[in-house]
Amino acid sequence: MTDATGAQTGVDGRALSARGTATRRRLLESAEQIFAALGYHEASIVKITEAAGVGQGTFYLYFGSKKDVFDELVRDLNGRVRAAMSEGAAKGRNRREIERLGFQAYFRFTAEHPALYRIIRQAEFVSPEMLHYHYERLSHGYVEGLVRAMDAGEIERGDPEVIAWALMGIGELLGMKWILWGDESEMPDAVFAEIARIIDSVLGVGE
Repeated sequence: MTDATGAQTGVDGRALSARGTATRRRLLESAEQIFAALGYHEASIVKITEAAGVGQGTFYLYFGSKKDVFDELVRDLNGRVRAAMSEGAAKGRNRREIERLGFQAYFRFTAEHPALYRIIRQAEFVSPEMLHYHYERLSHGYVEGLVRAMDAGEIERGDPEVIAWALMGIGELLGMKWILWGDESEMPDAVFAEIARIIDSVLGVGE
C-alpha cells in the first residue's frame, strides 16, 4: 500500500521502516514468480510467503489479501516498465530516436520480466480495473510526449491518443511473439529494423 505522498505503508497505514520496505519488496518479487508460474487461481498466500522466506502472518502486515498483492504487483510492474522506458528514451535527441530507444528498453524489460505479460493477461479476468490502470498509465505519458513532438514539428500531426495506443499494441504483440514466445533475450536486429520502419511510417518521419 502507499499513502497520498507515494510512501509505502503497511495495511495499518503506517510508513514502513527500511526493513519493512525490504520485506514488502521480497513479497512482491515472490508474488511475481508465483502468479506467473501458477496463475492467480492456483497461487496462494502460503506459496508466496514460502517463496519469500517469511511467515504467513507477515504477509498480512503488508497486504490484506491475495487480490491486494496482485493489484499492487500490477502497479509495481507498471511503474518499473515505465521507468525503464523513460530511462532508455531519455537519451533520444528527437521523437524518432526516443521511440527507438523506448521500444528497445521495453523489449529488454519484458525479456527480463516475462511475468509482465502473464500477469497483465490474468488481470483481464482477476482485476479488470487494474488492466485498465496499466494501459491508461502507459498511454498517458506517451500521449503527452507525442503532443510535444507534434508541436515541435518533429512528427506529423494526428490524434495522439490513437497513435499512442497503436504503437503500444505494436510493441506488446511483437514483444510477445519474439521475446516471450521466442524466448529471445533481445529483439532480433532484423525484426527491430522492421519495427523502426513501421514506427517511422506511423509518425510520418523519414531518414
